[in-house]
Amino acid sequence: MTADCDVLIAGAGLVGQALAPALAAAGLTVALADRAPMTVPEPPAGDTDWDARVYAISPGSASLLRALGAWQALPSERITPIETMHVEGDDGGALNFSAYEIGERALAWIVEERALREALVPLVHTAGVATHAPRAIASIRWSSAAGEVRFEDGGSIAARLIVGADGIRSRVREAAGITGAPKPYGQTAVVANFGCERAHHGRAYQWFRDDGGILAWLPLPGRRVSIVWSAPEPLADELLALDSSALALRVAAAGANALGAFESLTPAAAFPLSFLKLPMVVAHRVALVGDAAHGVHPLAGQGVNLGFGDVAALATVLRERGPVEDAGAPVLLDRYARLRAGPVRAMQTVTDALAHLFRINAPWIRSARNLGLSAVERMPPARRLLAQSALR
Repeated sequence: MTADCDVLIAGAGLVGQALAPALAAAGLTVALADRAPMTVPEPPAGDTDWDARVYAISPGSASLLRALGAWQALPSERITPIETMHVEGDDGGALNFSAYEIGERALAWIVEERALREALVPLVHTAGVATHAPRAIASIRWSSAAGEVRFEDGGSIAARLIVGADGIRSRVREAAGITGAPKPYGQTAVVANFGCERAHHGRAYQWFRDDGGILAWLPLPGRRVSIVWSAPEPLADELLALDSSALALRVAAAGANALGAFESLTPAAAFPLSFLKLPMVVAHRVALVGDAAHGVHPLAGQGVNLGFGDVAALATVLRERGPVEDAGAPVLLDRYARLRAGPVRAMQTVTDALAHLFRINAPWIRSARNLGLSAVERMPPARRLLAQSALR
């Protein structure tokens, strides 16, 4: 099997779109394939048009996007810095983070998915990446020298390295024989945007609720917020069935009306939540990135940041490959796997433990976890360490 390119990226989500120009800049020939068309999204239709799906982009991820040239292309008037964050437990515990306290401009920046795609898609094209979209993958096979993707339309591409950026139900992962099934949390993330009566002043809020759910309010420009309510499935079904006015009342009340009355700006959308931990993220001529490589609870807002961390690590390894010309060489893939093992394991351990801890209803455990939150609040060094770890 003769390779047509160095790297084929399967999956043109945000992580795949960021990885493609990063690898092209490393001197590799790159192809990007996805079953959906890869087009620049339509610009927002006025100040009332806000994407319901937003991301909390960490300073580390912002640095990656800036190096690619994507951050500079984002519309500044539609980005909001999270300058402080208030976290409440389900029994009086509380914890506060401040960007000022750790010497940062922001803990994270809230950016619409649409804006990120609008910034990344042109970079893919200008980097000389060969795009194959829409093209659905029919099968994948490997030889000693390359991996070959065959498409449902009959064509095929062979590459020295195939990168699975195709989501939590990754076709590449399955074809490579990397075993690991997503484990449902029994929760659904309900997301929507709202206008709020009072200014948020760049503060994000998060409540661990006594029903095991987690509610987050994320600041948008002006008097607007985006919410992620990780709700037990029966509650999520109930929330999704509400009309816009009733949902706005319910969300405001769930946050103790901290920002006054709410007004719905977008319909609610839903995303089932699951945890994915794999025994490995590389195999013969395969590397996994993003949700194909790991799944975490959204309570820390770190899913896409872990994916961008994968991009930075893989691009660094392949850029610094030295005399090793083969992008799929085992020594390079092992190097990538080692780089990502620690950060991913740490984030998965913390988020999964917190998600399960706050679902236990035993009174003594409820008291202990809330005391723990308050104890960290009283220890500035520990609080700064937690914040700095998440930022990077």
